[in-house]
Amino acid sequence: MNLITDGFQEAIELLASGNESVYSAISVTVTVSSWALLISLIIGLPLGFLLGYYQFPGKSIVRTIVDTFLAIPTVVIGLMAYTIFSQAGFLGNYNLLFTQKAIIIAQVFLGLPIIIALTATQVELVDKRLYISLKGLGASAHKILIATLVEARFGLMTAAMTAYGRIITEIGISMMVGGNIKYHTRTITTAIALETGKGEFVTGIALGLVLFAVALIVNIALSMLKRKWTQ
Repeated sequence: MNLITDGFQEAIELLASGNESVYSAISVTVTVSSWALLISLIIGLPLGFLLGYYQFPGKSIVRTIVDTFLAIPTVVIGLMAYTIFSQAGFLGNYNLLFTQKAIIIAQVFLGLPIIIALTATQVELVDKRLYISLKGLGASAHKILIATLVEARFGLMTAAMTAYGRIITEIGISMMVGGNIKYHTRTITTAIALETGKGEFVTGIALGLVLFAVALIVNIALSMLKRKWTQ
């Protein structure tokens, strides 16, 4: 119990003192996670709509593949991304390895299946009379997409929160393609791994509490936005 109480106290001290390394890790974590979520939403929402709305040969196979990617370990994605971004990979010439861009790109592959799968589920749950009415009014595919996403916005908000929670707490990707470089690619999760690896368990717990606080703030903000939409 002393480790937890000491960690809580140190977390407050680190934040109150303006510890540069801690605030840098927070900044990197929020930055890469937010960009990864945004890109995942931009790509995943239309793909999820297509998967949930249309019937096509092999749809069940595609759905199974997407659902399988939901459970893929982050270290596997990190390994694949490292291979691609390394000098021997086909994107090696772009010098992306050990940069925030590499983390963002790899995290997109972590969040994308979540957005696609949950969006497809929400689209399938939308009242079919909406589609009949829109088609009867001569709505284009683009307008049907927008109307469907608006109708399913609360479920999509949950999908976004789920994806963000998975992205912001991952460690395998950030460690492998980010390199855990201080003030550059070090995230809160990789900082936790570093500190606990050195035996600094109190600091590790403190950073874990900081990560929990960051995730809590983000979820509160999204919940407030969701509540505002319902008014």
